[in-house]
Amino acid sequence: MSDIIYTKVDEAPELASASFLPIIQKFAAAAGVSVGKKDISLAGRILATFPEHLSEDQRQSDDLAELGRLVKTADANVIKLPNISASVPQLVSAIKELQSQGFALPDYPEAPETDAEKAVRAKYDSIKGSAVNPVLREGNSDRRAAKAVKSFAQKNPHRMGDWSADSKTHVSSMQGNDFFSNETSATLGTAAVAKIVLETSTGETVLKDGIEYPAGTVVDATFMSVSALKDFLAAEIEKTKEQGILFSLHLKATMMKVSDPILFGHGVKAFLAPVFDKHGDTMAELGVNPNSGLGDLLERVKGNAAIMADIDACMAERPPMYMVDSDKGITNLHVSSDVIIDASMPALIRAGGKGWGPDGKEADANCVIPDNSYAPIYDETINFFKKNGKLDPATAGTVQNIGLMAQKAEEYGSHPTTFEIAEAGTVKMILDDGTVLHQHEVEAGDIWRSASTRKAPIEDWVNLAISRQKAEGCRAIFWLNEQRAHDAELIAYVKPILEAQGVADKFEIMAPREATRASLETITKGENTIAVSGNVLRDYLTDLFPILELATSAKMLSIVKLMNGGGLFETGAGGSAPKHVQQLNKENHLRWDSLGEFCALGESLIFLADAKGNEKARVLGKAVEVATQGILDNGRSPSRKVGEPDNRDSHYWFARYWAEALKEQNEDAELAAHFAPIAEALASNEDAILSELAAVQGPPADLGGYYRTDPSKTAAVMRPSETLNNILS
Repeated sequence: MSDIIYTKVDEAPELASASFLPIIQKFAAAAGVSVGKKDISLAGRILATFPEHLSEDQRQSDDLAELGRLVKTADANVIKLPNISASVPQLVSAIKELQSQGFALPDYPEAPETDAEKAVRAKYDSIKGSAVNPVLREGNSDRRAAKAVKSFAQKNPHRMGDWSADSKTHVSSMQGNDFFSNETSATLGTAAVAKIVLETSTGETVLKDGIEYPAGTVVDATFMSVSALKDFLAAEIEKTKEQGILFSLHLKATMMKVSDPILFGHGVKAFLAPVFDKHGDTMAELGVNPNSGLGDLLERVKGNAAIMADIDACMAERPPMYMVDSDKGITNLHVSSDVIIDASMPALIRAGGKGWGPDGKEADANCVIPDNSYAPIYDETINFFKKNGKLDPATAGTVQNIGLMAQKAEEYGSHPTTFEIAEAGTVKMILDDGTVLHQHEVEAGDIWRSASTRKAPIEDWVNLAISRQKAEGCRAIFWLNEQRAHDAELIAYVKPILEAQGVADKFEIMAPREATRASLETITKGENTIAVSGNVLRDYLTDLFPILELATSAKMLSIVKLMNGGGLFETGAGGSAPKHVQQLNKENHLRWDSLGEFCALGESLIFLADAKGNEKARVLGKAVEVATQGILDNGRSPSRKVGEPDNRDSHYWFARYWAEALKEQNEDAELAAHFAPIAEALASNEDAILSELAAVQGPPADLGGYYRTDPSKTAAVMRPSETLNNILS
């Protein structure tokens, strides 16, 4: 196994790797450090899942499973780039592309009937959504803006949209019968095996059995009433029209791969309710599944003039919709993975509460977030800026995050125990000793789910928070609501640990709404705070605050201290990656910023030095920090416009600054001597290298694929400077 594992992923981060990874491998080799690569891309995971359909030379190892074993050891040192958490449309698109490339994969069964089709569907469903992160995250999360990045953002503040007190933008959520209000939670005193059953008037159905829980596990269960959801969506559509603002639905169908696509489908049906009422049977015959989105629906019914006319008439009577792409007519409801709440809400808030409408103009919006569990953080943020005006990035402090996520903690581990209820009855979670741990009366179509959080990750999370607060000396808040069932169980763990370690006075415990307000007040004063949060809030907050502070969450330092001693170094968010690829395909310009990769690389090398006693690796890691600072101080980050420096240029400058830092350091003479000629060659050939990089921009770029690009074509696109390649080789 290599000393450091770099992950092969998807879209823009993977394209950038084609340029950056050879630089890493060249420099690391000088310190005796090997850097390998493992494939966790969507295409790679699909191929690894269906070896029986492939020829011997097409088969691919299950690298995700291999990494899953590695992260449970002290030897783990993994740099993880953002990967696709596939929605069904993305999964189907990837399958079709692979089939076109000669891989005899089975189609995705939309409505499986035979046992064989159900088996294929189950395999594909295991790849959907957040299939990677729960496997790799065998530790809790420490996310924060690197000092160099935060300093640069304050010296070069990004543009923020202006807020007005009379803005009509607001958040709307269900006030009952949602996941939040129906939640029950319990902490298990002993280890247990549980089953989930649905009892109806016609008998009992086992939804899942053999669920093993160690002693001390917090186990939750809840459901959302579909009738309450329908009433809520219908009411919000009417309210939005009355208010004369945009209708927008914000979910996370990529991660919450069972529940949120269903919620999204209800949004589509609610918006086109008259059409479904009139043409529902015909649309079903045409294969319409509202969960797949408005885009898929329109494609399936485009040949039926009557349905299309009624859709046009319905849309004319509805409020204008928040748009993903006004020019192309792509709405909020076209594809479930196009509007991801932790990216879409911060972007709207940063823009002063404005979203793009179908007329290509900005307007206020009704931000519909059905479940009330986490909607208050966005509602409170909007209210805060309405009252106080926009945040000033030049003076704002920072919100760091310590996130509970180890061993599939909380909702992101709930997919195998989330169900759309087929028949009215009672859902029960029953332990092996006969104890009914949870029980809910449900109707057909309700969404029931359970999640769990183990004792060891909770304790590790609290101790990590104590360590970070001690290091930072700033305000620290546990984002826990004592009125929420799950949070109350966590508080019962948190308080005794804080008291036992004598640090209870260093921490506050607040519900998410109050914690949001307190954190915004703190950073507005230029001070710092640590948000100690659960898994979903970790995901939401580490987009919300970085986007407000830095304009992006892709530049965050993200360290996962694995519970068995290894390290996982994540490189930020990839929500904008598809648009970056579109631009590269169109005009051979990649605006992806690899700053997150730079930060992760430095931390990984220093971790390796500590773990393996490789002092040369430490020298490399320190030099990475110098090079990263050089990128920021000298404005070498990628530009958004074709014809200007892009991702490839930034890699040249990083390599140059890295080599120069190694040449000039005095801790290791051998490394200084080794990198001196490289630094000199990179500097003396600056004009030639930049000219070669600039020359390729403008015409379309051929990558040979989207989900599975051709390696040689990708290398040609991402490493077009022969001069630079020769220096590195």
